[in-house]
Amino acid sequence: MGRRVATRHVIVGLTFACTCVCYIERVGFSIAYTAAADAAGINQSTKGLILSTFFYGYALSQVPGGWAAQRIGGRRVLLFSFIVWSLTTAMVPLDARRVKTLVIARLLVGVAQGFIFPSIHTVLAQWVPPHERSRSVSLTTSGMYFGATAGMLVLPGIVHLRGPRAVFFVEAAMGGIWALVWFLCSTDPPRSDHPKASSAGFGQSTTKGFLPLTGDKEHTNGFLTETMSTQRTQVSIPWKNLLSSFPIWALVLNNFTFDYALYVLMNWLPTYFEMGLHLSLQKMGSSKMLPYLNMFVFSNIGGVIADHLITKRQISVTHTRKWLNTGGFLVAACALVMMPTLRTSWGAVLCSSVCLGSLALGRAGFAVNHLDVAPRYAGIVMGISNTAGTMAGIVGVSLTGQILESAKAANMDLSNPNSWTQIFYIPAFLCICSAVIFLVFATGERIFD
Repeated sequence: MGRRVATRHVIVGLTFACTCVCYIERVGFSIAYTAAADAAGINQSTKGLILSTFFYGYALSQVPGGWAAQRIGGRRVLLFSFIVWSLTTAMVPLDARRVKTLVIARLLVGVAQGFIFPSIHTVLAQWVPPHERSRSVSLTTSGMYFGATAGMLVLPGIVHLRGPRAVFFVEAAMGGIWALVWFLCSTDPPRSDHPKASSAGFGQSTTKGFLPLTGDKEHTNGFLTETMSTQRTQVSIPWKNLLSSFPIWALVLNNFTFDYALYVLMNWLPTYFEMGLHLSLQKMGSSKMLPYLNMFVFSNIGGVIADHLITKRQISVTHTRKWLNTGGFLVAACALVMMPTLRTSWGAVLCSSVCLGSLALGRAGFAVNHLDVAPRYAGIVMGISNTAGTMAGIVGVSLTGQILESAKAANMDLSNPNSWTQIFYIPAFLCICSAVIFLVFATGERIFD
């Protein structure tokens, strides 16, 4: 038992490192390409095309990623994904004038990384017992914010010292090292018992002591076990039931809202600081990183709180998910509404930190819910959910730009924070609607066996 627990901790730690490296890659490409494009005199339209191509590839591969993880196994798909994007990153030339080459490369990287989160959810569903799922998923996803913060702090210095191309080699090396460690240390879960799993309020085993997962995958008190790979292909995925389930759509909508708010703030907050508040990002120093550090901290706090409440049976799984999600999203909505009224650097940093930290707290509600309602199809459901989240990023970032252009055309002064009110009110409204819908329709019970 001790060895299995140690292996499980290694698996969770590696999935945290996985998301961290992925977000270092995303931030790194933006930093490196922007430097190269500015030096080559590339226009903003072309820059936008290159930077957005990743997300189109990322959105296209979410559901296929869940399907592949379901059929082949999340561990193998995750390894393959890292190999593909690392090799692509290492081989692509950073010539800002070779637009077609960069578009193809970023599309391929986006497709490869689109397999990652569905695969991670499949792996965590197999390894992590119910009473540890909240903090395990929260730790894994917090790697995104840690990676973004680390990338923003370290990679500009590499560009300055070694040039933009050096960033690609650093990222490829990190991806290669992670893939090697994953290959050496990861394994399919063995058959195992865990006494706390059943006490956490989850289903008991079948007559043989195991609850089937997919094909001849088996479940013992919250642990999911793979058997013969040849039997995985016999699994029939209940697409109609998944896509017609209100609890599934409740978590999909919350993922959409989370990513809408995150991507809008991530992409447009620097512009708001400089244009709307007349603040220099360089002079703000490390304070501009506080919102993402806050996300890292509160993502893990939310996971620990949720698992504690579930394990101690203080409230049910359903109520735990609902109250964390609802509370986090409603506080985030309040912070977004307050944003244009606080017109100092500390006010903007405070509001954005509270907003993103609260959203991260809410992830202990909706993000872990994939494993609650459909552990057997966790990768598939995550693929559907993350597709919605990625599309939210594309729509939100583009819509924000269009709103600002319309405001400028209407002779509104974008240097006045009042002109930015609509930008923050839209995600605030989405947060309120999503919180209410999750509160009404979500459940922590397994609805797909």
